[in-house]
Amino acid sequence: MRKINLIIGISLVSLSFYAQDSYKYDGDITLENDTVKIKKYNLQEVVLTGKTIDNPVSIGKTDIKPMDLPQATAVITNETLENQQVNSITDILKNANGVYIMGNTGGYQEEIASRGFSLSSDNTFKNGVRYYNGMSFETSGLERVEFLKGSAAMLFGNVAPGGILNLVTKKPKYDFGGEVGFRFGSFNTIKPNVDVYGALNKKKTIAFRINSSFQKADSYRNYVSSERYYINPSVEFKITDKTKLLVETDYTNDTRTPDFGAGVINYEVVDIPRNRFLGVTWGKYDSEQLSNTITLTHTINSNWKVNFINGIRYYKTELFSNARPNTGGLIGADGNWNRNIQKADTKDNYFTQQANLNGKFSIGKTNHNFLFGADVENYKTYSTRYNTESYDTINIFEDYNPAIEGAIPTMTKSRLTTTPISRFGIYVQDLVSLTEKWKVLAGVRYTYQDTENNVLTYSSNNTAITNNYDEAFSPRVGLIFQPTKNHSIFATYSNSFDVNTGADINNEPLKPSIIDQYEVGIKNKLFNDKIQANVTVYQINNDNLAQTSLIDPNFRELAGSIRSEGVEIDLSASPFKGFQIIAGYSFNETKYVKSNTYIEGSLLRYNPKNTANLSFNYAIESGKLNGLNFGLINTYFGERYAGRSTQVTTENDIRRLIYLEDYFQVDATLGYTFKKFSIRAKLSNLFNELNYNAHDDNSLNPIAPRNYSVALNYKF
Repeated sequence: MRKINLIIGISLVSLSFYAQDSYKYDGDITLENDTVKIKKYNLQEVVLTGKTIDNPVSIGKTDIKPMDLPQATAVITNETLENQQVNSITDILKNANGVYIMGNTGGYQEEIASRGFSLSSDNTFKNGVRYYNGMSFETSGLERVEFLKGSAAMLFGNVAPGGILNLVTKKPKYDFGGEVGFRFGSFNTIKPNVDVYGALNKKKTIAFRINSSFQKADSYRNYVSSERYYINPSVEFKITDKTKLLVETDYTNDTRTPDFGAGVINYEVVDIPRNRFLGVTWGKYDSEQLSNTITLTHTINSNWKVNFINGIRYYKTELFSNARPNTGGLIGADGNWNRNIQKADTKDNYFTQQANLNGKFSIGKTNHNFLFGADVENYKTYSTRYNTESYDTINIFEDYNPAIEGAIPTMTKSRLTTTPISRFGIYVQDLVSLTEKWKVLAGVRYTYQDTENNVLTYSSNNTAITNNYDEAFSPRVGLIFQPTKNHSIFATYSNSFDVNTGADINNEPLKPSIIDQYEVGIKNKLFNDKIQANVTVYQINNDNLAQTSLIDPNFRELAGSIRSEGVEIDLSASPFKGFQIIAGYSFNETKYVKSNTYIEGSLLRYNPKNTANLSFNYAIESGKLNGLNFGLINTYFGERYAGRSTQVTTENDIRRLIYLEDYFQVDATLGYTFKKFSIRAKLSNLFNELNYNAHDDNSLNPIAPRNYSVALNYKF
């Protein structure tokens, strides 16, 4: 009788497996396409030990293991998502240091940032295809969340330098099963969900999966409510043993009351009740997004494979509400605010095609992990803006009374901006293993982008059209030294570009800004993989920042420079059976190095210098308490500034920065699983901490107070 230690890699997620029973095995075990095949089935003892699997992130487009990648990565697994009952991107980011929420526009958009840079929709992906992040995210269909920090321009073209976020949805399975659940909690929140999967034919060559949920909730803010529908069907076809076709559709429809917070008086945070609402009760933000991804994967042989991705996306948003506080006039010292009404409609059609060829081969004594690919993207965005209208006057120190609201105004259109964008890219990358200890990752991408800006002004019926034609090479090169298989030291240089809109004083389109990134780090696997500890140091330079021209404010010029510098420490550990730890610390300083507008050396707004996270979960897997698990989620968010940066060209400038204190937040989780039933409870903001999410210079939304949620689930 012998014990066998197995590490089973499922999909691309790092999972830990433990067996409660012992078996005897008298045969062979092989791992093929994420399936364990056992010959001469006669098991009596198998011991499965928990370890962290060294698997790549799928957003990297190739199977380079994290220890071989000269770049920081992070993966939030399905196990963590379930245990922590995540219901938003804010919940997810509590497990990823250096990636944070920099603002919360109107309560309907969680604005993500990393390393001092905003991660727009160009930096947000779902299943490897760009995803619009200007609306609320649904998390019930997620299998895992991947972060690729730093530069990703070589792989994806025009992306901000802080990193990219990839949401990976649950995939079809060939054995029938699923889960139904119901969540309820504070603020009258209810959320039923269903997840069903299985084969569609007897040969098990076609499998499906359907995830769906509905959420309805009020808020800790008076008169604020939301409603969201979500469905994520997918089908996989095993065309041959070497060819798979995966079709995935993802649809979210979200409606909620816009809430731009309390506002400020003389650039100071106003001390008013956390639940006070200062918007209009009839206001709405309607948003929907539909995407479809078709992925064809063909394994040529054991060393070569190719995939083709075809993706389409459509989104539509409609905003009709009061304007942000201080818009149209500052809130007076006595609290009186003359409110305006705003309206805006946006819709977008997006299409992409990608092709990637991956291969492994040897030349002499060197081994190669090769990637060659190309992609095409086409956007067309329509943005309709309406003339802002004066509405009424309220006092922010008084409880809001909806009974005195005026009639809903009829808005007139101001302008329609149509923005077609066409982008083409081709890239090549090779991970070269020179020796067992020395490796080089080198790659380059060529991108061509055509951006048109078509502005129709309704009052004059005039149309203004501008075109930008941009092209750039985005190289990346990294050196890896691995003194042992458990230690990796790397240094990376990468270059990217950021497209600039507008024109200079000669009415010529602005050239793109060129961004250089430097990253040095060390990755360690310690104590038989029970601990992974990584440290990364980086610097990001944008030496051609576009700013308003001092000669004519209607034009812009490349007259600025910003620098982001920081350190990130990541730790994940499984010191003993059932116990998981995720921890991290991040320091970042992003400031103006050169500016014709702002004080040189001043910090960019919204970015905390320090963030940290520490969470643990303990699952009891034997004895009378078998099935019980509990955990704590601790996050620290450092001090930062909102408001308006002081301009060097304006005398007696009344604009100032708004100082926001740091805060520490604790969430507690408790769960119990019995056979196919589970119950999970979460108490968020345990100590009822009060702080704010900021957007622009006057929109401050308090974070949620202490609240609870309970989820009941049945797996079949």
